[in-house]
Amino acid sequence: MEMTFYIFVFFFGAIIGSFLNVCICRLPEGKSVIWPASHCPYCQTQIKWYDNIPLLSFLLLKGHCRYCGKPISWQYPVVELSTGIFTLLIYWKYGLSLPGLIYLLFVCALIVVSFIDLKLQIIPDVISIPGIFCGLIASFFLPELSLKDALYGALLGGGILFLVAYGYYLIRKKEGMGGGDIKLLAMIGAFLGWKAIPFVILIASLTGSFIGILWIFLQKKDKYFPIPFGPFLALGAICLLFFPQLIHISFP
Repeated sequence: MEMTFYIFVFFFGAIIGSFLNVCICRLPEGKSVIWPASHCPYCQTQIKWYDNIPLLSFLLLKGHCRYCGKPISWQYPVVELSTGIFTLLIYWKYGLSLPGLIYLLFVCALIVVSFIDLKLQIIPDVISIPGIFCGLIASFFLPELSLKDALYGALLGGGILFLVAYGYYLIRKKEGMGGGDIKLLAMIGAFLGWKAIPFVILIASLTGSFIGILWIFLQKKDKYFPIPFGPFLALGAICLLFFPQLIHISFP
């Protein structure tokens, strides 16, 4: 019975992931995430419900549109699978609780932000700015987070990256970090508190540098080839969400 419920939780998360895919595709263009119904981006044919089952439909259709035969982006099953796994992990750690629901919404926002940043190298304000205020409000319902910690987290997160971005601009006379990253780290600080900021920046910097160097080496790109920083900030936040004891790396 317990295994059956775990499967249900995972599939419920995959359904959420299907909606997140809609957000990823439409939010950067300012389109409604509710209307029109999901359709093929090539032939514009509305997708039937049996072709819109998370993960299963992609496998049954072998990754191609039923009507025009064009390939379906791997983004769709990856987002659905990721959301399903994270939903299951959040349930495992927090159970059916209000903190669990809050953190699920937080992770969903990070997933959307990460994939948009990977595709377009932008982070929409429609997610990060409301997310800052949601984090402040969430502090009233999270026992380990006070309003003061959330407020300091938002100010410290946004302030540090602002100073880094401004310093880079003064030295190189061009933008090196977008305002979206600044607002994203402010949102992360609002949800996780100010003590989380050094760890999140540490993980994001290490993983971002490693992937950037590897990518430049493999693709032989210019050393100033832009690498989106948002997904790495999200990675640091998610690591800390599931392993809060890691915060002692920054504050022993």
